[in-house]
Amino acid sequence: MKKISLLGSTGSIGVNTLDVVERYPEKFQVCALSAGSNVELFARQIRKFKPTLVALFDVTKIDILKELVADLDVEIISGPEGLVSVASFLDADLVVSGVVGSAGLLPALSALRAGKNLALANKETLVIAGELVLQEAELTNAKVIPIDSEHSAIFQALNGEKPERIKKIILTASGGPFRTFSLKQMENITVKEALNHPNWSMGAKITIDSSTMMNKGLEYIEAKWLFGVNTNVEVIVHAQSIIHSMIEFVDTSIIAQLGIPDMRVPIAYALTYPDRFVSELPSLDLASMSDLTFEAPDLERFPCLQLAMDAMKIGETMPAVLNAANEVAVQAFLEEQIPYKEISEIIRMVMHNHRPVPLKEIQNILDADLWAREESTKIIAVPH
Repeated sequence: MKKISLLGSTGSIGVNTLDVVERYPEKFQVCALSAGSNVELFARQIRKFKPTLVALFDVTKIDILKELVADLDVEIISGPEGLVSVASFLDADLVVSGVVGSAGLLPALSALRAGKNLALANKETLVIAGELVLQEAELTNAKVIPIDSEHSAIFQALNGEKPERIKKIILTASGGPFRTFSLKQMENITVKEALNHPNWSMGAKITIDSSTMMNKGLEYIEAKWLFGVNTNVEVIVHAQSIIHSMIEFVDTSIIAQLGIPDMRVPIAYALTYPDRFVSELPSLDLASMSDLTFEAPDLERFPCLQLAMDAMKIGETMPAVLNAANEVAVQAFLEEQIPYKEISEIIRMVMHNHRPVPLKEIQNILDADLWAREESTKIIAVPH
């Protein structure tokens, strides 16, 4: 029986993780849960999975949660410290991080410091602090198992292969809802349009990132840390989202991982690794697919991808600044404070104004993150 602590249980990754757990009651047990602010759904999850420890990030709703589960024997804590406690919970064999954004960093570090294997869907953790995170994992001999469909694909394709045999990693991208839009069309994109992803069902922030291709930019940085910072990583648009990523080896052989576009597949692999369990999900129907297409990403229409590549090349605190500026800009767009096209411009301006410093300690990252958020907010407040 594998005991699981789940961070972000009410989000897309969390809900899908609990769906997988529910399918294998003899294999998995939820021992701790954390959620952001969706207190009603969280209470239902607590009632169903009966964890020992739960944490609600939104301290203003903690009394509501306590009332909803008053009849249950469960320890309830709140705030950022609650996430850290769930991540380092003694009973857990595996910590699943489905937290969105930079809020996932400190819990992930706490899990690794406690020697817990970490199934990671929160790409920002490695984007902003990849070097420090991997150092922590090495110190405690903990494994970082990727959940993102692309990185899971690479992780699976690499099974048993040596890093020196890799010629390049090929990250596939759906291209989002605006793959065929002209520059003119992209000037007047609405929030509703940007939230309408053609293939995947995700939370609002990740869906917007997918539409700008920042999601792929963050995955580019994450892949560098997961599979070798000197490894060549290429991004290619594959609109059907069937091939989740590929590896080209030094002999020019290419291994691809294919599957239905359903996050429960890579989640199940992360939970069962190094094993695989029989799944009730539908198999991929190759005979029904008449066309699998590939094209190079258009960096003029999707400048966020180039900005992420630039941030990784610069290194030090620049990826943290890129991520923080993006989070602020995306939220401003969702609240209709800025037009869609200004997301990338705000990130570009914040990066231009930043003077990166080496990642000697976690405080360097926290300082850069805070600075970038304040700088982004200032830029947004000035009429353009």
